[in-house]
Amino acid sequence: MRDEGVIKFACKWIDGPPPGGHKLRALNEWRQLLYGQGLIGAYADGIGYGNISVRDTPSRQFIITGSGTGGLERLTSQHFTCVLDYDLEGNYVQCKGPIQASSETLTHASFYEASRSINAVIHVHHDVLWQTYRNKLPTTSSQVAYGTPEMAREVSRLLKDSDRPAKQLVIMGGHEEGVMAYGSSLGHAASILLNCCDRMFRPSL
Repeated sequence: MRDEGVIKFACKWIDGPPPGGHKLRALNEWRQLLYGQGLIGAYADGIGYGNISVRDTPSRQFIITGSGTGGLERLTSQHFTCVLDYDLEGNYVQCKGPIQASSETLTHASFYEASRSINAVIHVHHDVLWQTYRNKLPTTSSQVAYGTPEMAREVSRLLKDSDRPAKQLVIMGGHEEGVMAYGSSLGHAASILLNCCDRMFRPSL
C-alpha cells in the first residue's frame, strides 16, 4: 500500500494568504510543464506524487506546493505555501499559507541547507530515470523512507560527499520512482530533468 503524501513531521500551519509575486507564477508555470510530462501527477489509484519549491526571502524560507496537490491538473495560488522555519533533526516544519506544506518539505529544506547556490528543488516520479541512475548517481539508502529526518540527513550527506555531477540529480533509493533535481533556478532544475528524459527516449541514429 502506498503511503505517498503522508506527512511524517510535526507541522505548525498558520492559515494565511498565499505567497505572492513572480516566484509563485514561475513555480506554477514550471509545475504545469512537469505535470504535462507526467513527472508530477497521480497513479491509477488516485494517489498523487511530485512537488516543487523555490528559495524565498529571507534565504531560509522557501515556497512549496501544498500537501495533496500532486494529482491536480492545474494549481492556483491556494495550492502553495511558504515554509517559514524548520528543524531537520527535530522533525518540525512551520508554514504559512492557505494549505499545509508538502510531505517532502524536510527533504527540500535539506537541499537549501546544503548550499546557498541551490535555489530550486523538484521532486518527481519517473521509473526509467530511477531504474537507470539508481546507485550510479548519488542515491539515498534503500532503508530510508521519504519525508523523514533520515531522508534529510541522507540528502545532506550525498551533497556533501559527492562531486556534484553535472546532472544534479539525487535518486531516492527507498522511494520507488522518486528522483530529485536541484539547481540555481527553477529553469535550471527543470531543464536537468527534461533533458535527461529527452535523451532517454530519443531514437538512436
